Amino acid sequence: MKNLISKIVIFSLALALTGCGYNKFQSLDEEAKASWSEVLNQYQRRADLVPNLVETVKGYAEHEKEVLTEVSNARSKVGSMQVTPELLNDPEAFAKFQAAQGQLTSALSRLMAVAENYPNLKADQGFRDLQAQLEGTENRVAVARNRYIETIKDYNVAVRSFPENLTAMMFGYKAKPSFTVENEKSISAAPKVEFGDKK
Repeated sequence: MKNLISKIVIFSLALALTGCGYNKFQSLDEEAKASWSEVLNQYQRRADLVPNLVETVKGYAEHEKEVLTEVSNARSKVGSMQVTPELLNDPEAFAKFQAAQGQLTSALSRLMAVAENYPNLKADQGFRDLQAQLEGTENRVAVARNRYIETIKDYNVAVRSFPENLTAMMFGYKAKPSFTVENEKSISAAPKVEFGDKK
């Protein structure tokens, strides 16, 4: 009789956990981790391209030390960050990670602008190959970030929706940070349009 009662209790608990969204949170949490891993994978791919790119540019544009140093420092900062799964649950650490990646993106943009001033560099096959790989990687980063944003949106909606929010509170599931536009202030300002003087 006790055995039957314990089986009924276990079955009832399993049914209750299934109905309250516990399994959904497990699934959404795993999806978030997987999509985050893909973001990190693509960022690492980009970081791995930077040393070769800097060396190639250095061969043609040695006196552009400031830009080369900026790229190297930004890559070093990205590489020194401790990226753990807990980062997904820490908005402050996530913001620091995003800021470091933004600095690297900005530094790489300046490096590409410098390269425009050197026709021999632009004609170099090695540079063109690295540039194509970097462009492809930037596209992969954008796709991975978008997938992550969608996954986190679904997760955060579940955390905030009734009755799943009760399960979230019970088991400690909290909203996770997502990527934001890196230059929110600049895109919120209307662009200035200036027309030439009319004579």
